[in-house]
Amino acid sequence: MDDDAIEVRGLTKRFGHRVAVEDLSFVVPRGSIVGLLGPNGAGKSTTLRAIVGLLAPTSGECLIDGTALSALDNPAAHVGVHMDGFGFEAGISARRHLEISRLAAGAPRARVDEVLEEVGLTADARRRVKTFSTGMVQRLGLAAALVGSPHTLILDEPANGLDPDGIRWLRRFLGGFAERGGTVLVSSHQLAELEQVVDEVVIIKQRALFAGRLGDLVTSDVDSLESRYFDLVEGASA
Repeated sequence: MDDDAIEVRGLTKRFGHRVAVEDLSFVVPRGSIVGLLGPNGAGKSTTLRAIVGLLAPTSGECLIDGTALSALDNPAAHVGVHMDGFGFEAGISARRHLEISRLAAGAPRARVDEVLEEVGLTADARRRVKTFSTGMVQRLGLAAALVGSPHTLILDEPANGLDPDGIRWLRRFLGGFAERGGTVLVSSHQLAELEQVVDEVVIIKQRALFAGRLGDLVTSDVDSLESRYFDLVEGASA
């Protein structure tokens, strides 16, 4: 197995005459947390959907563990995904949702209780999803992503709806996942929060504006991820 959990190679996606992503390339090293950043409409969701096989690239390719997701024998053991648009059946309980996810992933029955504990939803397992707060729905989505015991997580705005305690919990969770050898690709607008947890960043606006280690982007005490981000994004608009 090579050193990169995810590879995006020359990804281009067009919708008619509109270019969503153009010639985008980056890697997500194994055991790292990588932030995928960009303004609204920059192509972040398109990129994530191409990586997990929900969109076919116009050109280029996306690989997970060196292989297209569609060619993996047991995709849920390689990658867990939580993205906007992955809905929940509001009338069922959190436990039932995870039972369905477990069956789809081919995971053992005990895994449901394990992931409920991991995300702090054990006490709410029998509640209907329609009674959940936005933050609880985010935790349930993360639990579903974890149910196959994947090595890699792909998360789209996982901090949306979380209160400050929830955001701190998410930061610690992601850090612990990486410390145990896991890999995370996370899209977020929470730049100050992301700066505390990521090893690398990929900043895009249809094309890659920067892809590399956070320390190579934020190089002084007066810099921040937020300031460097706006330098790049506003510079690309000029």
